[in-house]
Amino acid sequence: MFAFIKCGLIGWGMEILWTGLGSLIHGDGKLMGQSSLWMFPIYGMAALILPAYQFLKPLNIVLRGLIYMVCIFTAEYLTGFFLRSLNLCPWDYSLEPWNINGLIRLDYAPLWFLAGLFFEWMLCRSSALL
Repeated sequence: MFAFIKCGLIGWGMEILWTGLGSLIHGDGKLMGQSSLWMFPIYGMAALILPAYQFLKPLNIVLRGLIYMVCIFTAEYLTGFFLRSLNLCPWDYSLEPWNINGLIRLDYAPLWFLAGLFFEWMLCRSSALL
């Protein structure tokens, strides 16, 4: 449960930082970042990386990053599809290039690759301290 909460909070922080920097790119010096309460459990699911790592540990870092990236895309698509069916999805990439059904953006692949490896590092590091 601690890993779930930690991943949820860190994911929220990363999203707020990302959207705040995005506002700067669009000329808004207020650097307003944003997220949704729905994103906490979605980011919290990154805690599943820790048990998955036990199986993925023998693989090289590039292959692990690719697996995490695919898993993150899958989770983003499925949670977005579910939330959209309830008219609650906080994101819509329909107007962005490289989108799939407005639910995922393939140009985010490098970000999800790195995010997966970051969560792996953070979870393995903190579990070693316990």
